[in-house]
Amino acid sequence: MERRLRVAVVEDHALTRAGLRTTLEAAFEVVAEAADGIAGFEAIERARPDVAVIDIGLPGIDGIALTQRIRAHLPDTHVVIVTMIDLQEEVLAALAAGADAYCLKSSDPQHIVDAVRIAGEGGAYFDPHIAHVVLARFTPDAKNALAQSPLTPRETEILRLIADGKANNEIAESLHIGLGTVKGHIRDILEKLSANDRTQAAVTALRKGYI
Repeated sequence: MERRLRVAVVEDHALTRAGLRTTLEAAFEVVAEAADGIAGFEAIERARPDVAVIDIGLPGIDGIALTQRIRAHLPDTHVVIVTMIDLQEEVLAALAAGADAYCLKSSDPQHIVDAVRIAGEGGAYFDPHIAHVVLARFTPDAKNALAQSPLTPRETEILRLIADGKANNEIAESLHIGLGTVKGHIRDILEKLSANDRTQAAVTALRKGYI
């Protein structure tokens, strides 16, 4: 039997936290929850979940600082940020801090489940609604941004699939190329964008309007 992902929830609103827990328990094992950032880190440190689902607007320390702390001390725990659509800058800051995925609280619950699953598998997930807002905010001239992109058309295609949450093997299958070829392209993408990992590369590309 396949092991279920172990998930922690850090959300200060009790009703929202209960809703998240109910949604996530249908697919995963919820092993910890907390109502503020400080207690959230302590709970995550104790439980060592595969994925932490974190609100940005937390008391104590906010979701951005909590994400940074998790990345520094608990690198095996992936982070999914849940936020409202009017927090574009905070979302970008959270992703820059090391979050693996983000989605809207108002999304269909299945989107949140998908984000957790994809993050837990080592992928990156970007809610398409927020991605659209971010692109509109940071790339008023998308054609000009694309023209300035250092990426090849194939690299851009691969990065878009990464932003859609696709794993390397799924990208290879989708584009009908070898897994080694995908990994080679990703190495080139990381170098061109001065990124440490796939998520950071996707965030950088979104901010600059390359995808």
